[in-house]
Amino acid sequence: MITQRRLAIAFAILLAGCAREGPGGGFAAAGFRPDNPFANPSPLFDQAPPFDRIRDADLQPAMEEGMRRQLAEIDAIASDTAAPTFDNTIVAMERSGQLLSRVDKVFFGLTAANMDDTLQRIQTDEAPRLAAHNDAIYLDAKLFQRVKRLYDDRLNLGLDAVQGFLLERYYRDFVRAGALLSDSDKAKLKALNLEESKLTTDFEKRLLAATKAGAGVVDDSTQLAGLSAGELAAAAQAAKDRGLTGKWVLPLQNTTQQPAQASLTNRALRQKLFEASTLRAEHNDSNDTRAGIKRLAQLRAEKAKLLGYPDYAAYVEADQMAKTPEAAIKLLTDLVPATVAKARSEAAAMQQLIDAQHGGFKLQPWDWQYYAEQVRKAKYALDESQIKPYFVLDSVLQNGVFFTANKLYGLTFKERHDIPVYQPDVRVFEVFDADGSSMGLWYCDYFKRDNKSGGAWEDTFVDGSGLMGTKPVVYNVANFTKPAPGQPALLTFDDVTTMFHEFGHALHQLMGGKVEYPRLAGTNVPRDFVEMPSQFNEHWALHPEVFAHYARHYQTGAPMPADLVAKIRRTTTFDQGFATTEYLAAALLDLAWHTLPVGERPVDVDAFETQALRRYGVDLPLVPPRYRTSYFSHIWSGGYAAGYYAYIWSEVIDADAYAWFLEHGGLTRENGQRFRDMILARGGSGDVAVMYRAFRGRDPEIGPLLENRGLTGGTGSTR
Repeated sequence: MITQRRLAIAFAILLAGCAREGPGGGFAAAGFRPDNPFANPSPLFDQAPPFDRIRDADLQPAMEEGMRRQLAEIDAIASDTAAPTFDNTIVAMERSGQLLSRVDKVFFGLTAANMDDTLQRIQTDEAPRLAAHNDAIYLDAKLFQRVKRLYDDRLNLGLDAVQGFLLERYYRDFVRAGALLSDSDKAKLKALNLEESKLTTDFEKRLLAATKAGAGVVDDSTQLAGLSAGELAAAAQAAKDRGLTGKWVLPLQNTTQQPAQASLTNRALRQKLFEASTLRAEHNDSNDTRAGIKRLAQLRAEKAKLLGYPDYAAYVEADQMAKTPEAAIKLLTDLVPATVAKARSEAAAMQQLIDAQHGGFKLQPWDWQYYAEQVRKAKYALDESQIKPYFVLDSVLQNGVFFTANKLYGLTFKERHDIPVYQPDVRVFEVFDADGSSMGLWYCDYFKRDNKSGGAWEDTFVDGSGLMGTKPVVYNVANFTKPAPGQPALLTFDDVTTMFHEFGHALHQLMGGKVEYPRLAGTNVPRDFVEMPSQFNEHWALHPEVFAHYARHYQTGAPMPADLVAKIRRTTTFDQGFATTEYLAAALLDLAWHTLPVGERPVDVDAFETQALRRYGVDLPLVPPRYRTSYFSHIWSGGYAAGYYAYIWSEVIDADAYAWFLEHGGLTRENGQRFRDMILARGGSGDVAVMYRAFRGRDPEIGPLLENRGLTGGTGSTR
């Protein structure tokens, strides 16, 4: 199949073949052998990757051979002398590239979650080749003419609604990839795609190294006052893993603010950790990302202009629910006044506390988490140390995440110990439908490692599809603090929410994996809708029936006391001025970079960032963006360029959907089945706005989001 992943990464200078005739015609790529673990579909359950057989050395030959075979398959489609039909052109393309799909899904999974030097070298080698490979397909004039002939005659082909939608999707994919350009402009686009692939790979490499190097190293445990015994043990273990005997390490998360700042009493260490985080990729060394970022922003603008758009954001949004960057910016900036006002009032409350304690200093950004926690303790008599003992990872998973999926959709889960994994911390579960039939596999990889990218995400090792006869093999990855040996994995409530969020993506994959065509299956939906099912699933984390089922003390098994639960509920809108402001700042920063026209290349990345935040009214020194430009991996290498706004756009929809559930009885199988049938199980097989309207009976309204975040200024108007 031709996947959007390869469209985004951009195919390929093939190695000169030798030796052996390959199934696709011609000769096999150098180094590719019949016993390569990717040569055929995995013999394991649901074609799960045979990680016990896969070695780094297997990946590059398989990727090269996969590209070679897919080009041969595409050439056969393009050169077919028979008139184009839906089957011999569109379905044939859907079936192409199976070897490449097998290997690149494993490769991208490993480079994100378990990087090593060899994988990094392969990534550097193959990124431009994959970009060229993608262009070789989407800029093939003969192939496009077949697609265009079908598209022009689509009303006379007798296609059903899903087939018609798929044909239109393919035509748009080709046009957006440059199929209508002149030969000279195609050559320019290929060069830009090649350069972009190199720059995004270089950014990933630099940021991974910068994040590791930026970790806080502490020589004296007294500086870590405020951390729990479990957190101290984890910091000691992190140091031991790096060979730093007698020290403690606080690894950096990918976000600006660091979790430890909420409890560290040592103000100097809080400042050191904050500055290490915000400046991690700005030391004018080999890990500095800023020069590459400036060029990335400009070449994306050049690409957009070639394709007929004023800027890159206009190019991206044209294929999203938002349709224009102006619509995305309006949603964000409409929220700014109320959000910033709330953040300022939160800061004032913290300054009052500092003054009452005779602190003698003005609140700084590295103080925010610490004093927000102090205000929460004072206002709600609640602190993180009280609630973490009730959030044990396995209970959250089994009695929270899985319990909810069972109540809503009838799913059950069985851990599999016979499926090989790529790292010992990874677990695998088989997922069963309400009728007892097996739906696929789900992997979870939850703990922070230095060779793992920051943040949390979902993806697949195998895509589900009716056409291909495959079931989804899905995985979730996060970066929770790994406990020391023998200690329980205790989570923050943010971690709990992350588990529910990423599993929402997994549900979308599992249920959308029965869609017939791979291009439309699972999470193949617009970027500003893809977060809707995941953020919708977050709501169940605090739903009374669900919460009571998983929030139990790790030592006694006792449920969380009612007064403590009530305190958590009262704090759901606490600090939302800060949380929303840091998000809006990052989302608007993304759009500022990607609305740059050709030729407007900032001399100074930091100055551009400052000016952009000021322009949109989110320049609060106390609340820096959730991601600053230099480590904003979502937009420079994570596929969210001009799309980080999608989280709040999707949140309008998910909050509205959860409100529907509450209006209709909440956590019931009937409600879950309706949501499954009308949203999740349809994947991307239709217009998602139409899907949601059919489910809700109207367009989404912003009121539930404003209520959830404790913001004012909205009256429930339609977005």
